[in-house]
Amino acid sequence: MNKTQYFYLLLALISGGFLAAMIFFNSQLALFYSPAESSWFAHGIGGLTALILIFSLNQGKQQLFAKNDQTPWWAYLGGLPGAFTVLLAGITVNSHLGLTGSLALGLVGQISFSYLCDYLGLLGLEPKKMTLRDLVSLCLICGGSLMIIFSRGAI
Repeated sequence: MNKTQYFYLLLALISGGFLAAMIFFNSQLALFYSPAESSWFAHGIGGLTALILIFSLNQGKQQLFAKNDQTPWWAYLGGLPGAFTVLLAGITVNSHLGLTGSLALGLVGQISFSYLCDYLGLLGLEPKKMTLRDLVSLCLICGGSLMIIFSRGAI
């Protein structure tokens, strides 16, 4: 592997760690409030932080937001999966599933939806046929996730 591939691998590992930490902290917040309120807190703080960054980085420039008529309607729905992730994590992490089971089910959902998008050509992608390798990897991920969940006695 070259330096760029190591860099991307490191970024993937760091982002996975941040995802686990985010789910943990939001679920702890959901213990004191409700899962919906913890989602509002997380996204409210994130929204304020984004606005501060936008205004501070674009200080002195005329146009803060570029208008692009080529953007598809579904591109504006990016925050919905994040909101549901925080909401459902607040519910599942505080249940028998725990953090590991919640992350395992999240992984299964992400991989399954990715394969569906590839196969059907959703979100502007070129349709791709599912190969045997794809099917085997999906089965292994699902099997590993089920082992995590059932070995903990979650269900």
